[in-house]
Amino acid sequence: MHWHSGNASANPGSRIRRRPVKLGTVALPVQQRIIKTAIPGPESARLHERRSGAFSDGFAVTLPVFVAEAGGGIIVDVDGNHLIDLASGIAVTSVGAAHPRVVEAVQRQAARFTHTCFMITEYEPAVDVAEKLNRLTPGEHEKRTALFSTGAEAVENGIKIARAHTGRDAVLVLSHAYHGRTLLTMTMTARNVPYKEGFGPYAPEVYRAPSPYEYRWPGGGSREAVAREAFAQLVDIATTQIGVHNIAAIVLEPVQGEGGFIVLPDEYLRSVAAFAREQGIVFIADEIQSGLGRTGRLFAVDHAGVVPDLVTTAKALAGGLPLSAVTGRADIMNAVAPGGLGGTYAGNPIACAAASAALDVIVEEDLPGRAARIESLAMPRLRAMQDSSSRIGDVRGRGAMLALEFVRPGTTSPDPAAAKAVAAFANANGVLTLTCGTYGNVIRLLPPLVIGEELLDDALGVLEAGVAALE
Repeated sequence: MHWHSGNASANPGSRIRRRPVKLGTVALPVQQRIIKTAIPGPESARLHERRSGAFSDGFAVTLPVFVAEAGGGIIVDVDGNHLIDLASGIAVTSVGAAHPRVVEAVQRQAARFTHTCFMITEYEPAVDVAEKLNRLTPGEHEKRTALFSTGAEAVENGIKIARAHTGRDAVLVLSHAYHGRTLLTMTMTARNVPYKEGFGPYAPEVYRAPSPYEYRWPGGGSREAVAREAFAQLVDIATTQIGVHNIAAIVLEPVQGEGGFIVLPDEYLRSVAAFAREQGIVFIADEIQSGLGRTGRLFAVDHAGVVPDLVTTAKALAGGLPLSAVTGRADIMNAVAPGGLGGTYAGNPIACAAASAALDVIVEEDLPGRAARIESLAMPRLRAMQDSSSRIGDVRGRGAMLALEFVRPGTTSPDPAAAKAVAAFANANGVLTLTCGTYGNVIRLLPPLVIGEELLDDALGVLEAGVAALE
């Protein structure tokens, strides 16, 4: 099944109602943007004040609204506002925030047991998830999977596995990369503020090569030329600054997420994968944000026909519950001695039950196809916004992972204020959006893959109004 929206216009106060979609015995919110109060409303403001007295200031918030319920493409806040979700909890709720099959699986498992620790006693839901990931990830070779809780854990354990397999230490990543917030993954992440400032010293043996960021490549050039030049620089850095015999892993996001939704050229990915294979380097695809249908293929590397040695997944994996994985070649995955991998909550049974259901939904409901459909609907509208506004320097992305990059008129100089202004306009008018990018000047669109087409149309209309307001 797919979620369907009611008919709605792009007017900020749109209130056309349709029947609620049913979630088992629970009525989901009407799939309709409805504005009842200012956003945030008074009850959200009250709760946010309470939150400020309880939570560390280190936790920022994009939009201080408190959620009462969510499902399909809608979030309902405690003031009764129905917001269109173009964030998906940062690409997590691809199947929606309350898909019936995920909810049923969670309820069933929670009634049986919530935890035993998979390293102490085993349970079938974890094996189910591992088998499905072994089958779905790229390549027909024999695979193994290790389960963890967060994306950063998956990346960090992928490095541990690569180091154990190769006996080498160095890790090569890209500029504009984001890999997490732990010591090692924070070091691998490119952007200083807010992810690294004041948190040093950083982990050793992490090196960086230029990202093939076509829009900002020095000297410009075609996509193919940028791919060739960036690859040549990666090889040069690997050879002269590190020594290829010292590199355990090359870790790339096929579509760089926090860095600005930078789509790495297919030829670049193929070249890096071939180089890694020739040099005995483990090639790790960080598909935490881009994987599991988000880009219109099951994995973003599938667009390039690339088969990584290891793939990291998280975010959309468990339909909103914390679960992550490293999946890859059996000989590499088995290089770690028993006891070398794990964690108290690694492969939690409830999260595994949710993931097994979410993976079935992604495949059986063809959510990669839905992502491709979202791109076909949204990209022409985004390009029209670019044509109409001197503030939009670039439009890019794949599937339901799309972005607008804002610049100062007549230049390529980043304009984070413009991105924030459009995002604030959208948020105030009931469309939840996120900014990103190394320079903070990118608005990213990450709708649930089950969003209704009329709901998407309404959200894009609000974005268009926000861009027009800049002019």
